Amino acid sequence: MPEPFSEHLEAQASIIIHPGSRYLRLGRPSDSVPHTVLHAIARKRKKGLPVYNDPFLIPQAKLDREAVQELEECRLKVSHILQSSLMSDGSRRFATPPQQIAAYNKRLQPVQEETAEPSPPWVHSDKEFIVGDEILSLHPSEEYNIHFPLVRGDLNIHKGLGGSISAVLADLETIWGHCISNVLNVPIKDLKFYRAVLLIPDIYNRDYVKKLTNLLLNGLGFGGCFVLQDHVAATFGAGLGYACVVDVGDQKTSVSCVEDAISHPATRLRIDYGGADVTQVFHWLLKKSGFPHQVNPANKLDAMLLSKLKHEFCHVNLNVCGAQEKKFTVHTPGKMPISYTIQMGDELIVAALSLFYADLLKITGPKMMHTQKPNMGDPDDPFDENYLRETSRRGGREAAEAMDVGGGDAGDGGEEDIVVDDQPLPPSQIPSSSSARNDSLAFNSNEKLLSLEQAILTSIDRCQSDEMKRKMYSSILMVGGGAKFESLGKWLQSRLLLQIPVAYRPEQIEIITRAKDMDPCMTAWKGAALMTCLEGSNELWIQQAEWNKHGVKILREKCPFIW
Repeated sequence: MPEPFSEHLEAQASIIIHPGSRYLRLGRPSDSVPHTVLHAIARKRKKGLPVYNDPFLIPQAKLDREAVQELEECRLKVSHILQSSLMSDGSRRFATPPQQIAAYNKRLQPVQEETAEPSPPWVHSDKEFIVGDEILSLHPSEEYNIHFPLVRGDLNIHKGLGGSISAVLADLETIWGHCISNVLNVPIKDLKFYRAVLLIPDIYNRDYVKKLTNLLLNGLGFGGCFVLQDHVAATFGAGLGYACVVDVGDQKTSVSCVEDAISHPATRLRIDYGGADVTQVFHWLLKKSGFPHQVNPANKLDAMLLSKLKHEFCHVNLNVCGAQEKKFTVHTPGKMPISYTIQMGDELIVAALSLFYADLLKITGPKMMHTQKPNMGDPDDPFDENYLRETSRRGGREAAEAMDVGGGDAGDGGEEDIVVDDQPLPPSQIPSSSSARNDSLAFNSNEKLLSLEQAILTSIDRCQSDEMKRKMYSSILMVGGGAKFESLGKWLQSRLLLQIPVAYRPEQIEIITRAKDMDPCMTAWKGAALMTCLEGSNELWIQQAEWNKHGVKILREKCPFIW
């Protein structure tokens, strides 16, 4: 019988968990790619309880006439930019009129695939809960409530059924436990012989990290764990010593500058848009193009179809002009598959470019921008950096008073500087809308919503030295599944070249969209897998016994980032 967890446990007895708003990625370090599972749970609805279903796609906002007009103007602006662009051979691009494409598509009838088998039927179930992709084939009449425990890259806390912190943590424990035992085939009772690596966002909520650590060690019963920021893991996965990491996920885009395995706190920002918002822009453009198949984004299978078509069709290749034929197949449970061959024009580029023309992303409503919030302290950890700062400040004040320094008060009776993880933020820059729920400062998007390249420029501009800024512009790493469009890196590069201040312009701007030729969704997971095998990583593991004795103090001391 193996001994319970010890620091010398081989790396293969590790499980790497990378939770996202749409997908969960998990596996062992020896796996060439992680297992990818829909990060959702369907729970049997108890009698008398209300119906609650999280959407499979971020819903479109209710738009008034003015908002629709703004979307239309932005669409026309992007279309005109594309029409005035040149192809790689120097010739001017041409476009097929949208009315012509719409007239063609509206006349189309579906074709039944003669050689195909009927799609598998709907599934009926009496299980207490269903996890992951199985939810998609669950018959709509079955009385289950569907919960996605993460939304916009954060815990999905809300006032509805299943929206409390304890309910969300219970969902996470059930989903992760189910996947560990059914996908990785590791019995839960054996987890005391395993250790977990949990990937957390670069902008993290300390209270949530504390609760998730407890979930891993005391809920699931791992022998040990450590937490790692996803951007740091991404640089490991890509084999880079430094990079400006740009993570476009399903529902959020985050940017930070990472150097020598440290994500610089002042450079971190997260914006509430991602691939799902681009999917809604794509759906809006499809409707304008006379899309012949009736889709409802609120329907789970239609939401998945729209997402699939966006990934397959959308691109930023300016050499592709005019109407292009695109074929797709619709699978409905228990029915024969049907196919359409439609025509699409520049709409496929416009949808992908909504990341650069962010007014289009207002189709899903207002957005917030988040930065790291100061550590407000934890009653379980009284001797943290707040204590050290206060005692050193008090010492300095007493020394100043003793010396009777004239004119100045060492305490400065005004507002004290707020420290964002060791980066001072003057009171004038602290927004009044900072939310207690999130461990991030939230800025409302009444100001102009930052586009992808503006987010990168903003993050790099917060680097402390000119040399650091030049380094970051020379190495931009794109990860996540929300921006996997052909030639997007070229477009981003040309946009940045126009806007980088001359003083910080490196000899070459390198934009890495497929590090080591791997799927950018998996770069961070792969980096975490590599870290478990490093000799120095032994110091990072928190053992279950240590956690139960010291709690959050041991997390602050051992986590590989500034707590």
